[in-house]
Amino acid sequence: MRNGEVRIVSLIPSGTEILAALGLTDKIVGRSHECDYPEEIQSLPICTQAKLNTNSSSQEINDKVNNLLQNALSIYEVKIDVLKKLQPTHIITQDQCDVCAVSFSEVEKAIATLTQERPKIISLQPDLLKDVWDDIERVGHIFGADVVKVLENLEARVKIVEQRTKGLAANEILSVACIEWTEPLMMAANWVPELVNIAGGKSLFGQVGQHSTPLKLENLIVSNPDVIIFMPCGFDLHRTRQEAQMLVNLPEWEKLHASQIGRVYITDGNAYFNRPGPRLVESTEILAEILHPEIFQYGYKGKAWDVLPK
Repeated sequence: MRNGEVRIVSLIPSGTEILAALGLTDKIVGRSHECDYPEEIQSLPICTQAKLNTNSSSQEINDKVNNLLQNALSIYEVKIDVLKKLQPTHIITQDQCDVCAVSFSEVEKAIATLTQERPKIISLQPDLLKDVWDDIERVGHIFGADVVKVLENLEARVKIVEQRTKGLAANEILSVACIEWTEPLMMAANWVPELVNIAGGKSLFGQVGQHSTPLKLENLIVSNPDVIIFMPCGFDLHRTRQEAQMLVNLPEWEKLHASQIGRVYITDGNAYFNRPGPRLVESTEILAEILHPEIFQYGYKGKAWDVLPK
C-alpha cells in the first residue's frame, strides 16, 4: 500500500454495501455506476458504464445482453481514465455473473493498462447465504475491520426468522414462485430459494446455489403456486410494477391460484434480492413479512414490497 493508505474502488453494489457494513465507507474512493447505497457513497466518482440502455423493455435488454455475450463482449466497461486518477490500492469486483456487474476478466484487462502500482483485486463469488457471510469475513480480514459483531448481528436476524417459521404446520408452508425476469420469463435461483425456505415458504423453481433459469409460462400455470413474487434484477418497486403488468394482463394469468386469491407481490429487486450483501437479511425479512404477515410485521410494505392488485 502507498504509505499505508487504503484506497478502495468497488465495482459491484454488494461489495460497496459490505464495505459500508464493516465501517469502511471512508476508504472507498470510487464506485460502479450501479452502486447507490448507502447514500453517502453516491457523490463518489463512477468507474464503470453499461453498454446498454436499461430503460429499454425487458425483452430488448435481454436481447442486447445475449448479443454482447455471444460475441464475447462485456456488458460493462471500466473507465480506465478514472481509475488512473483514483489510484486505488484495492478493487472489489465479482466473478459470479457477467450480467450483474463488470466481470473479473474485464477488471484484469483494465488494471493491466495502469502504469502505477497495480491494485489488489478482491473478487466475490457468492452462490449461497453462507458464501455472503464468508465474503464479509474475507473483506473484513483484508482491511482489518471488526467482523465478529457485524456477522453476529446479521446471522441473528436470519435465525429469528428461521426459528419463528419452524413451528409452522405443513399446510401453512406456501408454495412460492419468485420471478427474476419477465421477458423472457426467468425464475430466481442462487440464494433466493434458500431465503424463501427460511421465511416459511417452499420455493418451486430455481436450484439453491445455481444460476437463474428460464421457464415457460405454461409450466408456471401448471405448478399453480400459492404465492408469486416479482423481483426483477436491477428494477426498483416502480419499474417492477410496470414489468409485472405484461404477465398479469395475459388471459392465462387469471387461472393462477395466487392471482385469484390476491397473493401476487412486487418487490424492489434492485435494492434487495439481487444484491448478495448484508441486505439479504432484509430480503429474508421481506419474504417473511409477505408470506406470514400473521407472524412478521417489519414495516417494509410500501417501501420494499407491495401487493399487486388483481
